[in-house]
Amino acid sequence: MGSKLYEIGKYVNANAVIRYIRERRHDDGGYCFVTLLDETNINDTYYAVKIYDLLELEVPEKEKTARFLFNVTGKQTAVVAVAMALEGMVLLGAKDLAGKKLDLLFSKYNPLEGKFAVGLSGSEEFGTSTPLEATYWVLRALKALNYKMDPEMKEKIKEFVMKFKKGEGFGVKQPTTTMTYQAIFSLNALGCGVPKTRHFDACEVYGGFTEVPYSLPPYLEPTFYAIRGLRLLGDRPRYIKSHISFIKALQNPNGGFRRSLEMGISNFQNTYRALRALDDLLAFYGG
Repeated sequence: MGSKLYEIGKYVNANAVIRYIRERRHDDGGYCFVTLLDETNINDTYYAVKIYDLLELEVPEKEKTARFLFNVTGKQTAVVAVAMALEGMVLLGAKDLAGKKLDLLFSKYNPLEGKFAVGLSGSEEFGTSTPLEATYWVLRALKALNYKMDPEMKEKIKEFVMKFKKGEGFGVKQPTTTMTYQAIFSLNALGCGVPKTRHFDACEVYGGFTEVPYSLPPYLEPTFYAIRGLRLLGDRPRYIKSHISFIKALQNPNGGFRRSLEMGISNFQNTYRALRALDDLLAFYGG
């Protein structure tokens, strides 16, 4: 049993999480968060792999899952999903397989040609795509593959990211937690260091974080992004215990996690975000 599973299991029902994920695995090696649907997809499969990795557990038949990600990624796949598939394959030990899809990735995301894949199409989120989303996911995939970008490409991406600098954070009309995290992660991945920001502090409430400063209610997504951002900054939240309590309260009876205290169904991305944020908070707490 993985040590992360043991630690996280002290605060949430980790066994229920594992059951929730395993029950939604299909014969093709892919996953679908809706139990009754045989519609396996990249997003759910990626997050299933990330959950197993976080909990230090072996992915069942991981070669089959890697092959699923490879086969399902094609010309009609949005760039965010292509990037997820590449990172997922690397996590599954299929780096060579992932490398075969690099040309596909760059056919959709090419900074030297001004192609940054901006738009709602293929967003990981439901209707909340940001202009930095594709950049964030592409850089995650390239980092996983140890791909070396040339200086011109790095400079083009940096210029694109900096277009969205808004005061203490990054955004379109105002700074948001999601775009601020995507921006500082991207700049750090480019070798630019982590720009200092107080945006996350302004979004912290007593139990979670918000998307924009001085607002309510908190949701899981900005809580996840803010905690990840604070780690990048070498900083820590003020209300660690209350954030842990907030995340614990988001677990549904089926073992998965929802996005808010009031309502919401479980899905794989929110389940991963809850576990990842909880793991980070425990690291802060222990430190």
